[in-house]
Amino acid sequence: MSSKRPKSKEARKIKGKDKKKENNFPTTDEGASELDHPDYIFPLVLTSATQELFGCRADEDLTGENPYKLLKKEDIVQDMKTRASVSDFSPVKQLVLDYPEDELLLVFDRDFTYGQSFYLVLTVEAKDNILKPSVQGDDEEPITHEEEVEEEEDMIIPKTPESHPWMSLGSEQEIEEESVTESRPRLRYKISPLLRRCGAPVFFSDRGALDRKEGFVECPSYQDKSFSIRAMERHTAVQASSDTKHSTTQTLWKYPRNTWTQYESREFSLDEKEHHLRSENMKNFITSVLTRFEISLQQNHIADVFCDDWTALCEDDGVLMGKTETTLKEYQSFMDLYFSKEKTISHIRWHPTISGVIAVSMTERLSLEERIDNSAKLLLNPSYILFWNFTDPINPQLQLECPDDVLCFQFCPSDPNIIAGGCMNGQVVLWDISAHVERLQDTRSGGKNISNNLDRNNVTPVVRYCAVSGIEIGHKAPITDIQWLPETFELSKLGIPVENPSRVSVQLVTCAPDCCVLFWDLRPPRAVSQSLTDVKQKSQEKPLENPHGVPNTFKHLNLTWKPFIRVSLPKIGSSGEYSPLKFSLRDNTVDCPTGDKPPQNVDREEGCGFAQLRVPSAKQQKPLENISTKLYVGTEDGELIYTDWKIEKDNDSGRLLSSKPIHRLLVHDTLVNTVSRSPFFRDILLTVSSFSFSIWKEGVTSGPLLRSACSKMLRTVGHWSLSRPAVFFIGKEDGSIEVWDLLQNSHEPSQIQNISSAAVTCISTSSISSKQHLLAVSDRLGTLHILQIPWTLRRSSNSERQIVKKYFEKEEGRLEYFQKRQIQHEKERKEMEAEQQRKKTEPMMSLKQEEELEAEALKEYEQFLALEKVILKNMGLLTVAEDRADL
Repeated sequence: MSSKRPKSKEARKIKGKDKKKENNFPTTDEGASELDHPDYIFPLVLTSATQELFGCRADEDLTGENPYKLLKKEDIVQDMKTRASVSDFSPVKQLVLDYPEDELLLVFDRDFTYGQSFYLVLTVEAKDNILKPSVQGDDEEPITHEEEVEEEEDMIIPKTPESHPWMSLGSEQEIEEESVTESRPRLRYKISPLLRRCGAPVFFSDRGALDRKEGFVECPSYQDKSFSIRAMERHTAVQASSDTKHSTTQTLWKYPRNTWTQYESREFSLDEKEHHLRSENMKNFITSVLTRFEISLQQNHIADVFCDDWTALCEDDGVLMGKTETTLKEYQSFMDLYFSKEKTISHIRWHPTISGVIAVSMTERLSLEERIDNSAKLLLNPSYILFWNFTDPINPQLQLECPDDVLCFQFCPSDPNIIAGGCMNGQVVLWDISAHVERLQDTRSGGKNISNNLDRNNVTPVVRYCAVSGIEIGHKAPITDIQWLPETFELSKLGIPVENPSRVSVQLVTCAPDCCVLFWDLRPPRAVSQSLTDVKQKSQEKPLENPHGVPNTFKHLNLTWKPFIRVSLPKIGSSGEYSPLKFSLRDNTVDCPTGDKPPQNVDREEGCGFAQLRVPSAKQQKPLENISTKLYVGTEDGELIYTDWKIEKDNDSGRLLSSKPIHRLLVHDTLVNTVSRSPFFRDILLTVSSFSFSIWKEGVTSGPLLRSACSKMLRTVGHWSLSRPAVFFIGKEDGSIEVWDLLQNSHEPSQIQNISSAAVTCISTSSISSKQHLLAVSDRLGTLHILQIPWTLRRSSNSERQIVKKYFEKEEGRLEYFQKRQIQHEKERKEMEAEQQRKKTEPMMSLKQEEELEAEALKEYEQFLALEKVILKNMGLLTVAEDRADL
């Protein structure tokens, strides 16, 4: 009985299908050939954010085998209220509101039967008919023996179709009418030469082609228009017939059954195992294969056995893999109607640990004069750093309040909840977002809890800054660049790298056009010894209330924070100082003896512990010798400065002063807006100016390895690719992006793509996964564009890094060659000038001295001739007759 039940279920399914066909509601398979959708469904386009919000992701939550999803009506109504016209359900708003039941059916149309990937069922009757087969299978009653026998009799048995003779329907008459037939007999012509010319003698003679005009006849080729007539219409008779095919098979058709088999592995007993391990045959076998086994183990360590050779074989051929996209695709865009209005984006940063979260700093789009005139208005409207998430492109997830417009900011490498920023008034600001990390992580889940995405009042939380530096002891100009020092080391007050025992990034570097680079420390200074009474008084004091909810992480630095190192940049060979805009430190995290990053303190609580850390004494600090203290600085005058941040003691005055820059490189004509190191080569830098960009190598002072031609449109920013060593991006003032690929061209970009109508201000890349790399581009109008990088720009070949490295080495050799040639030419020029100067200073010889010199030369020549004759005579080569002839 149990073996026959699947047959009865299939029979019931067949009957259910027959009943279903009686209705007017087709399934997903039916109606595939229909071009217009029925009235009871509505095709929809659901974005990736909406799919994650309602848990209906294509090919993940919904598949071709399970294409149905029941959506709650209240969730759809709430989505239309929250996102208004941006909601994907806004076209069917009234139909959803009029729907009588609480759940609507969403169907995943994988084959795009009705033009879109999803369609919504709008009637209850259609929903019941679509879901009826599954409901009947769930509520199936037990089957009796009589019903089973009856259903087996009604079971459909497939039969081979029988062939029938061909029957004429009149098509052969139409074919005969359209066919061309001969209406008259064909004409025949006979051609023969004249009899008087047959057999006549033939005479040939020579004649020049230029003797007469008719001496030669030129037959140039020409196009005959009679043979180039295009047939616009032609009547052709074609008879269509279906192909017949005869085939046979011996396979018996059976119903599929769900079966399973359980087995148990066969093993030797303990005695048998002991016997085999101690046997001589086992020992001889191990001795014989020992050498081959060791060789195989060594090969496994040397070669990557998990490498996919097929993928590596076709890694450079994107056509074979179906990856032909080469342009940047718009993935998403962010813009707030209130906080982005009449503002521009000055800096963007991806969250280092939470994927899909990006932070942008907003600044007023005003000139210096307008900022001075509207200073009172700017004080009442504070600036913010906005956190955006892919799941909500309308409302920012978090706002960081700033004392002034922030031009640059960066996440702490050891604790991403700590953020440092540089303001336009020269202050350094610190934020702690530890209390709001769960909010950023919840939004990444794709909207599983829709009601908790925003607060009750639909207001984005505002985070106040923890600490700000004193305005009189910091920079005197807007801070244009900021960077954290790595966890592996810290700096003493003299700028000497020492060991960092806490393994926490506690120091950062800033620069501004006030001609100095400042180093800051987050730890409180060493406290002066206090009396016991003061300690008791402080312990008895009650902590002050915190009405704004500001974290006390950096309470010890607020308004008293000052830099511990000030590096000035005096000019080389002249008075004055350089004005830095951007700088780049060398990545010293891989300079450890082991070659790896040191282990981090995983048990450390995020956002806490900075107040408990203290600056160690100079005796406890252990200097590190393998840390580079050099940095590159880009200035307002287009210069690239290579300097050292160490503080030196002046021998004359005994004061601690900054050393002069090591060398100055002048290539650009205007200010340097980008100084960025390659993520693959730590000694390769990219500098971008208004009209050109250059690629430099640390240690090469003769010039850049690559310098671009001057551009008609101003260049605003540059950024390296994180996945390909040969690719970098350049933003321009007209809103376009230049994609440079050194493997294709080094004199022009591989492609130029327009992104916005305003100037590009910032560019940043992020690797969401191995198959999705995103490029964030901001413009001057305050819009953040998220672009998807195509496969050709993110897929790196195995040899690309070596090819780019050889290219840089070749360019370095070219610079060395030109430098040697220049030195040689300079040396030759100096020698020529010295020779000309010597000739000018020598006195003119008198005519008498010249005659005496000529007479002495003639006398020496005659003596030589006489000696030659004597030698020839002695050798017998000169006879007396020849001697007389010479005389």
